[in-house]
Amino acid sequence: MLIFSTQADLKAHLKSVSSSKITIGFVPTMGALHKGHLSLMTESLKENDLTVVSIFVNPTQFNNKEDLEKYPRTLESDVEKMKTLDDAIIVFAPSVDDIYEGKTISQSFDFDGLENQMEGKHRPGHFDGVGTIVKRLFEIVTPTNAYFGEKDFQQLQIVKKMVEKAKLPVNVIGRPIFREKNGLAMSSRNERLTAEEKEKAAIINKTLLEAKEQFGTKNANEIIEWVEKTFKKETDFKLEYFEIADESTLLPIETKVDGKKYRAFIAVFVNEIRLIDTISLN
Repeated sequence: MLIFSTQADLKAHLKSVSSSKITIGFVPTMGALHKGHLSLMTESLKENDLTVVSIFVNPTQFNNKEDLEKYPRTLESDVEKMKTLDDAIIVFAPSVDDIYEGKTISQSFDFDGLENQMEGKHRPGHFDGVGTIVKRLFEIVTPTNAYFGEKDFQQLQIVKKMVEKAKLPVNVIGRPIFREKNGLAMSSRNERLTAEEKEKAAIINKTLLEAKEQFGTKNANEIIEWVEKTFKKETDFKLEYFEIADESTLLPIETKVDGKKYRAFIAVFVNEIRLIDTISLN
């Protein structure tokens, strides 16, 4: 398995093996790989001639220094997991200095307001960091197709918007959420949960499923109020937000309109570990 730690070496390799007829699939990750990541890679392997996976914990998208420091870094085991899929996967695991060339700062982006909702409200500067790293990785890898999980649905919409506005020749593909047996959305942060916390965190998905049921008969404010009351009773959890929004604009719903797609979004703290999830309401 080829592993590159500098963008110069990766670019040189891709230049030597690719041509206008070769398609490149790209799966950007921050490592601590789980089945959701591996499913994206499987999709890429099926649909492209080459598959590149980046493993890079991007400092500019963390607004919490402690969260950045504690984020799991498991490159060796990540490589072993990828080998079980295909030894031909090309791994890009650069340093912060290689990516940012000594200036670890974000570019400023306008995502037409998508960045101001949910995660953007609670994590100032987060999506500037996301836009900066994804754009930089796209420029380095020059993928034909790039694969993202729908757990970070807001991020997926923002990446699509960035590609549209910057006119980048990349097809951005969203894939369904992979879940633990108890319904908890798979996440690299799950590695920091105890077995008991992981089991209790099943309430996040259960709440989303119940909210979807209620969406047929209740309005958004009633459902939000019910979710807030539900988590007030759960002393192990702290609800950061629960919102029901239009899928395309990410704006909070006021009244349902036929033909529009809606989605529920949630962020919850289990002790100091922040978990997010989402579900389509259509």
